Amino acid sequence: MKFRSRSEPATVAFQIAPMVDILLVLLCFFVITWSMARKENELDVRVPAASAAQESNPVVNQTVLNVKADGTIVWDRKVIEKAVLLEKLKSLAALYPDYAIILRGDVKTDYDHIVQVLDTCRMAGIWNVAFATSKAE
Repeated sequence: MKFRSRSEPATVAFQIAPMVDILLVLLCFFVITWSMARKENELDVRVPAASAAQESNPVVNQTVLNVKADGTIVWDRKVIEKAVLLEKLKSLAALYPDYAIILRGDVKTDYDHIVQVLDTCRMAGIWNVAFATSKAE
């Protein structure tokens, strides 16, 4: 029987394939969550249906404001008061004169709440306001 006098040195190498797999999975995760985060749709706000509704492409200088059935205003998934909304809109209108607001009012929202948000946009100097609708089924 022949025995080795020395053991073979272990080769230490950096394996790149598993690292690339992990990076690709992380990249896919962040791309998907980023695209979902760009859509500011509140799940509990049902917009009215229109037969000629079209889906708009999101642009950089626009914000989605959701008005719930009880009249609360939601911006960036957070409830916001009208005074704070006015200050934020004024600062955005000063930075971007063509700033757009997409107004998503619930079907059961009183028209008075929608008019108050429109009035706040007008006082802030924002003239580009659009109303969100869904496609009629």
